[in-house]
Amino acid sequence: MHSGTLAHAPIEVQWVGALGFEAGRPDGPKVHIDGDAQTGPSPFDVLLAGIAACASVDVVTILEKQRTPVQALKVRVEATRVDSIPRRLASAILHFSITAPGTTMQKATRAVELSVTKYCSVRSSLIADASVTWKVELGG
Repeated sequence: MHSGTLAHAPIEVQWVGALGFEAGRPDGPKVHIDGDAQTGPSPFDVLLAGIAACASVDVVTILEKQRTPVQALKVRVEATRVDSIPRRLASAILHFSITAPGTTMQKATRAVELSVTKYCSVRSSLIADASVTWKVELGG
């Protein structure tokens, strides 16, 4: 089994004034990030959104493969940070609300568990002592 590394496309972050930045691949779409969280999500907000979106991609894919496609999915992320500098992520709870007709709570929960613990590269890239957990809710 090969365990080398793969290069990721470069990301550029350009300052656009005050504490605002535009971030993305050089020739791709950009996201606005605001250090004060006034005109866009803060860098820490983007980190949390990245965890939730990364896990959600796999939940959608897994439920699609089970022939219970997602009609709606929302994740609310509750996070705590350590008190000391740097105020890194201490823990996060991902609250999944999923509408996928035909699925069961057991299957939806298993899809979330697999996505968060096995497939989500963003969560796996965080330091090991930052606990990332989840909760699932099925919608109608």
